[in-house]
Amino acid sequence: MIWKRYRNELIVTLSLLLLLAALGYKRMAVSSSVENETNTKYVVREFQELISLKKRWADKQISKKVDKLQKVIPQTKVKWQKKGKKLTASYKSLTSKELNKVITTILNIAVQIEFLEIKNNNSSYDVEFKCKW
Repeated sequence: MIWKRYRNELIVTLSLLLLLAALGYKRMAVSSSVENETNTKYVVREFQELISLKKRWADKQISKKVDKLQKVIPQTKVKWQKKGKKLTASYKSLTSKELNKVITTILNIAVQIEFLEIKNNNSSYDVEFKCKW
C-alpha cells in the first residue's frame, strides 16, 4: 500500500541510480580505451625503433667502418686484433686530439661496446677497446 503511494518516486530514484551506474561505466570504458591507445602507441614506437636498429646492425658496411678505427691513428700506436665480427684494439700514448678522434669514431659506428678503458698517463692516454657487431 505504501508502495503504491510512492511508486513514481521509486521509479525516478531507480532510474537515477541506473543513470549513475551507466555514467560510471562509460567513464571507466573511455579511460580504459585511452590507456590502451597510449600503450599501443608506445609499443608501436618501440617496434619502429627496433626495426631501425635491426637495419643498422645488419649493415654490410660495418666491417669497413670498423677498419677506419685502425687508420685514424698512426700504425705505430695501434695494436689490432680482428676475428670475424669481434675486434680488440689497444691504442698507446695518444694525445688528447687523437683520443677524441678515436672515441668519436667508436661512438659513431653501430657496434656493441663490450669493454672500453681509458688510462691517463700524465699527458698521454692509453685506450683498450673490445667490440662486436
